[in-house]
Amino acid sequence: MLTQIEGIHHITSMARDAQETDRFITGTLGLRRVKKTVNFDAPDVYHLYYANGVGAPGTVMTYFPFPNIVAGSRGAGEVGTTVYAVPEGSLDYWTKRFDEHNVTGVARETRFGETRLRFDGIDGDGFALVETKDDARAPWDGAGIDADVAIRGFHSASLVLRDNGGSKALLSLMGYTPVAEDGGILRMKREGGNGADLIDLETSPDAPVARQGAGSVHHIAFAVANDPAELAVRAALEAEGFRVTPVIDRDYFHSIYFRAPGGVLFEIATNVPGFDNDEDMAHLGEALKLPKQHAHLRAQLEKALPEIGG
Repeated sequence: MLTQIEGIHHITSMARDAQETDRFITGTLGLRRVKKTVNFDAPDVYHLYYANGVGAPGTVMTYFPFPNIVAGSRGAGEVGTTVYAVPEGSLDYWTKRFDEHNVTGVARETRFGETRLRFDGIDGDGFALVETKDDARAPWDGAGIDADVAIRGFHSASLVLRDNGGSKALLSLMGYTPVAEDGGILRMKREGGNGADLIDLETSPDAPVARQGAGSVHHIAFAVANDPAELAVRAALEAEGFRVTPVIDRDYFHSIYFRAPGGVLFEIATNVPGFDNDEDMAHLGEALKLPKQHAHLRAQLEKALPEIGG
């Protein structure tokens, strides 16, 4: 069993409209935009990062907004629901807030004895809020949402699978242990993790294969402390027969990627160097930051990319 993985690092989704996505995540959910950059492989498209005030691993939601992308089709082989932790007793506040902001798909439910509020993202992406006790992660305080109800960071993510055997074995290798089962959903936990410690495996044998598009999660990333930890994980994955990419420098973390047995794209990302690598912590996410290979495109991109909130 690997000991280096600390929990979820970030989750990356695909969207249709950068401006609407930015308004929803910062305005409705109250997260901080901590980086405004571009897709390394398609620099005419933003890569937008949202998190708590310091961009801590385990709080980071990111988006690729492709203007002409088709809608995703939900199914097996993807992250079905991204779940945030909120303080105990705060769901009434969020229910009212979602009503005021015309959020769709809002429904209250109970899973694993926890009260949760399901809701849709702008493109129909699956989200939920879960009430938790004693979450020490500091919320972003710049969105006009009181700290006693504000989002703390990720609680968990649910993977939709036709069969959970391969993913269960992989997560066990990655340091997760099964802790509970509820209605055929297996919960696995990284004990002593970064707060974003839980992965739920939802088995749906007859589910169609998911088709990626707007509203789809592109990949889920797991956190490790640094480069040596990442290399150790990479070696262990390769020894188990996984086809793992070389380490890729993403400016704010270093990454490797591989496909999990159920079809979900996994990433392992380092906690360093962090989102203040190229701008002051007080001004995260304000200026357009470009990876060095696309720096020569700045004038062109500043004209072509849509303006998003300040």
